[in-house]
Amino acid sequence: MRAFIPALTLLALLGVSQAHAASFDCAKARTADEKTICRNRSLSDADVKMATMFTMNTHLVAMGARGNMQDRQREWLAERNTCKGSFKCLTVAYDKRLNELQADFDDIASRGPF
Repeated sequence: MRAFIPALTLLALLGVSQAHAASFDCAKARTADEKTICRNRSLSDADVKMATMFTMNTHLVAMGARGNMQDRQREWLAERNTCKGSFKCLTVAYDKRLNELQADFDDIASRGPF
């Protein structure tokens, strides 16, 4: 029985990591950019980091600023989609967006304390 529990845990983790490697459900990936993100660990990790930073930033600002941030995120997603399946293009897009989100966070933090 003791050996059975770790095996089940490992199987569960493998299933979760494959289906939800990115910030979205890879089993439902339809576009070329989403499929490429799901196939590449570095892009998947960048996607998770981007989604985490975006969520964190939007929770740290007032409602009016959230709308602007959400609009910018939608614009960026549309830009990301133009990369199609290009790993290089997607890498550049994520690097750019992560830098933007970090700058937003630094700006928010400079106005602290919270």
